[in-house]
Amino acid sequence: MAELTLDGIRTAGKAGIARALALIEARDGSLRHADLLDEALRSPQGRVLGLTGPPGVGKSTLTNRLIADARGRGQSVAVIAVDPSSRRTMGALLGDRTRLRTDPDDEHIFVRSFAARDRLGGLSDSAIAATVLMRALYDVTIVETVGIGQSEADIAMVADTVVLCVQPGSGDSLQFMKAGVMELPDVVAVTKADLGAPARRAQADVEGALSLAVEISNWRPKVLTISAANGSGLDALTTAVAGHEAWLSGEGRLQARRREQEAAWVADAIRDRFGSAGLAVLRKTGEGAATTPFRRIAEASAALGARLNS
Repeated sequence: MAELTLDGIRTAGKAGIARALALIEARDGSLRHADLLDEALRSPQGRVLGLTGPPGVGKSTLTNRLIADARGRGQSVAVIAVDPSSRRTMGALLGDRTRLRTDPDDEHIFVRSFAARDRLGGLSDSAIAATVLMRALYDVTIVETVGIGQSEADIAMVADTVVLCVQPGSGDSLQFMKAGVMELPDVVAVTKADLGAPARRAQADVEGALSLAVEISNWRPKVLTISAANGSGLDALTTAVAGHEAWLSGEGRLQARRREQEAAWVADAIRDRFGSAGLAVLRKTGEGAATTPFRRIAEASAALGARLNS
């Protein structure tokens, strides 16, 4: 695949998507294929659902349910599963794929694992690029990542709707009240509702924390109890996500959210590569620069790299 194009990837099917993602994930791949990524950015086919929460909360089981639900409605689904990496080797087990039960012959389901690399529970540049590509190819893209907290909020950089999964009885009541945590989710799902009273207590804790959070929009997150094991509450979750998507569709909110995300991608990519000094240069050279985010990252990286070399 000498030159990657969106139409070419569509024509090649799942094998073509896999090859494209491998090229994007390679060293500086998102820089080399900036034009493809900006093309995908201009052609969003579907919505992005961010699914986050601590290990063991039941995200993979819930993802299985969400895949089945979307396919039952005739929608195509992509899953980007982000696994935490070793701080020493940057390696990752990439085990999320093994926990998802999907039909390999179904051309309308695609699952890809990514290592978080040095981004703790967050998203690497290649995972962000992959999300943009999947959004242009599939009706629903589910991004499943570990952790949501004050330093692990990258899921909000790609998701249209963020679902925070909370496990009852995990001692997270204080964590819920920390600054920033409750400003991120659009829907909160307390998992393992079949536990009964502990799940209801966790739901009350979250609702209490939400009442203390600073309002950054007029959307108030829904707090639900669900059980992916027996299916209870999943219809309510689907309804809550659909309600948030409908709210986003009004008054240009979705476009505004995505514009904010694009600006964050550029700033984050340059900060990672060149630190705060590179970010200061980026701000000064805004005029005349590329307006599409991936081309802007590529051009700014080339210019800053040339400065360093000289």
